[in-house]
Amino acid sequence: MTLLHTVVVVGGGSAGIASAASLLKRRPDLDIAVIDPAETHAYQPGWTMVGGGVFDAKVTVRSEASVMPKGVTWIKQAAASFQPDDNQVTLTDGTEVRYEALVVAPGIRLAWEQITGLEGTLGQHGVTSNYRYDLAPYTWELVQQTKRGRAIFTQPPMPIKCAGAPQKAMYLSCDHWLRSDVLGQIEVEFHNAGGVLFGVADYVPALSEYIDKYAIDTQFGSNLIAVDGAARQATFATSEGEVTRDFDMLHVVPPQVAPQFLADSPLAAESGFTDVDPHTLQHVRYPNVFGLGDAGSMPNAKTMAAARKQAPVVAVNLLQQLAGHGPRAGYDGYGSCPLTVERGKIVLAEFGYGGKLMPSFPDWIIDGTRPQRLSWMLKADALPWIYWNGMLKGREWLAAPGNMVAQ
Repeated sequence: MTLLHTVVVVGGGSAGIASAASLLKRRPDLDIAVIDPAETHAYQPGWTMVGGGVFDAKVTVRSEASVMPKGVTWIKQAAASFQPDDNQVTLTDGTEVRYEALVVAPGIRLAWEQITGLEGTLGQHGVTSNYRYDLAPYTWELVQQTKRGRAIFTQPPMPIKCAGAPQKAMYLSCDHWLRSDVLGQIEVEFHNAGGVLFGVADYVPALSEYIDKYAIDTQFGSNLIAVDGAARQATFATSEGEVTRDFDMLHVVPPQVAPQFLADSPLAAESGFTDVDPHTLQHVRYPNVFGLGDAGSMPNAKTMAAARKQAPVVAVNLLQQLAGHGPRAGYDGYGSCPLTVERGKIVLAEFGYGGKLMPSFPDWIIDGTRPQRLSWMLKADALPWIYWNGMLKGREWLAAPGNMVAQ
């Protein structure tokens, strides 16, 4: 069977739904199909707050049907392969979906299997991760239960979605232990496969103050490769060789890769992600294909805030392509990472390509390089509402496409 649509969007997550909504805002009669088999849609930035005992997990998910833009055709299947030379996507059941323009937004895959022994022990033996909806509540259980011993937090090699999330889990946990007067009995270790605390230097001083405040032992160039849950042991690859550490609590961030069906396709860059121009988000070889979100090859931080800025750019440039014109909107690499350094305070990191600071507010309202209460209110109260009622509805508050480029 063959289906025909003007625009096909692969992926019904943040990036896919936002781009479809932004397209319909500009062309309400546009024929759009969204391919995604999921029954639920998650506000994933909220899972950090679940793991810190701030949100209930249920408030972070809604039905996929409730966020699907009115007027699109929802194809409740998974994409299996791309045939861009034929303007076609093939689904897992063999159905062919043809398009005039394609939006590739399938997200990133959590590669739990790359850490030996991890999958069999997740959710038990003190092993958890805020990167999964069903595990974030277990993180909070462990934080409350842990009174002494060793708590280990890990960060794998880049790219990962939300590079600050591994630290967010750690800081919120430490803040609870400090308030509960047990932090002194807990050894906290942060094993980061990278070489720096945070990739944008302007935010490091504030974060370093919290590393000192919580007496966290930072281990750089230390990559988790194996977990023995029953023995409560974690093994890391370091420049000195393999190191095994006992733990009472282990918060794991898994390695992350492009979805295999994308990585195997003609659309992929060497990295496996959609090979697009980092500014126009147009594919470098197929001009009627656009990519955004975590599956894009752009060198920006993979965050929901980045997808919020990218969706309008894709909408403008895709419509330009359908009209026979070149792209005229550009993405500047904006990403945001609200670093929850303690309950009630956040370091609001906002930056673009090259680590350029890109604050949304003047310093006298929010100084993003310092922990602030107002930043916490933004993350805890405003951003979830903006996500559900703005970004997914095509309302481009603080996200209108700019940086016009030559046609």
